[in-house]
Amino acid sequence: MGHTYTALQYHIVFATKDRVPSIQPNIQTRLYEYIGGIVRGENGIPIAIGGMPDHIHLLATLHPTTCLADMLRRIKANSSKWVHENMPEMQAFAWQAGYAAFTVSRSLLGDVEAYIRNQSTHHATLSFEDEFVAFLERHGIEYDERYVMG
Repeated sequence: MGHTYTALQYHIVFATKDRVPSIQPNIQTRLYEYIGGIVRGENGIPIAIGGMPDHIHLLATLHPTTCLADMLRRIKANSSKWVHENMPEMQAFAWQAGYAAFTVSRSLLGDVEAYIRNQSTHHATLSFEDEFVAFLERHGIEYDERYVMG
């Protein structure tokens, strides 16, 4: 076969360092747009980006040659640098090490996109920690509670 074909959509979740609530409304939209630009720059398609002041959900299709870990490294490094260069008052901004990523069935893309776009509604009754653990358990991912939020 001469070509590579994939249909892999990823729901990626990652947090600010120490879950500091530093993604405030004054930077949120610009940060999400910047992250979307990073994904597009790697020939990916950002479908939805949303979150809360201490974490981000990204729904995206990545190019078949793009390694997920490399993409997250670029997103975190470049977006941190962008925040530091454009918002000097946020020199302490950083991302926590690690992330969670789940593939999403095409039939569920709309549901996941709506979930990401309505984060404030979900977090009115559910903490980030509880949400994160629920995702891990729903996807059968073993985890050590000492490190899951560390």
